Amino acid sequence: MAKKDKDMKQDDVLFDVEAATGGDDQQPVDAGADDGQEPAGDDKEQTAADKKERLKETLKQMSSQAREGDEAPSASLRFRDVLGGDFLWALVRRQLWLIILIVLIITAYVAVRYQCQQDAIDIAQLEKDLEGAKFESLSSSSNLTRMSRQSNIEKMLEAADSTGLHPADQPPYIIDVPAE
Repeated sequence: MAKKDKDMKQDDVLFDVEAATGGDDQQPVDAGADDGQEPAGDDKEQTAADKKERLKETLKQMSSQAREGDEAPSASLRFRDVLGGDFLWALVRRQLWLIILIVLIITAYVAVRYQCQQDAIDIAQLEKDLEGAKFESLSSSSNLTRMSRQSNIEKMLEAADSTGLHPADQPPYIIDVPAE
């Protein structure tokens, strides 16, 4: 039995069929027998052979389902696992969807923040343009007001004698037209 224990290593998952069934010197126990009767002679050998065969099939299925990266279940955390990266890789593999979600949220956060900064820069530029347009409008309005004063119009008419226009000497009067 000590030799069988030596065959099973801690790091590698090895299945010893004889160790699992209890060896040739022990009688296997049938977990499916509920009737309480023991099989007789050849039936015992047949049952033991069937159990070994079922165990071999189960072990084959387990080994085919096991992946190379799968770690052996252990209750303790070893220093070698932490330094070798096995612990971190197992943690990342278990939380992969959470990590992907966090990366997507961070990416969206950065994109929205960048877009907000660009919008703030555009708003500042448009406010500067609006202020310039307001000053230009105020300047044009004051020039128009200055040019439309009566004294300025009279000076322009005197300077241009060819128009034949002159200021009125008599005040205007109202003509009443009867309504029909």
